[in-house]
Amino acid sequence: MASEEVTVTVRLIRSFEHRNFKPVVYHGVNLDQTVKEFIVFLKQDVPLRTSLPPPFRNYKYDKLKIIHQAYKSKTNELVLSLEDDDRLLLKEDSTLQAAGIANETEIAFFCEEDYKNFKANPISSW
Repeated sequence: MASEEVTVTVRLIRSFEHRNFKPVVYHGVNLDQTVKEFIVFLKQDVPLRTSLPPPFRNYKYDKLKIIHQAYKSKTNELVLSLEDDDRLLLKEDSTLQAAGIANETEIAFFCEEDYKNFKANPISSW
């Protein structure tokens, strides 16, 4: 079976507290690559995107989580749902396809430390 290539939207989350994020669309993403390989690709690609402001290009992203899959329900969260981490956080050793990525999936790319801090105290900034 040939490797499947899909379109994926990656939401770069700079700040959970201030709800700063920018979406970047990637076409031709190979689902047979591992999550770790995709993270390495994103870490190399994001700093080169001149359409993004410097704070987004130079941030320490290190974790991926599924936000939305095509034809499925969306959450009411403005930036990222804080629930279902065991199901939606992508494990680095699995392939994108095994992790649940399909065509038109939207995933978040963020700093895991910031996510844990915000999850521990999400109301403080609202």
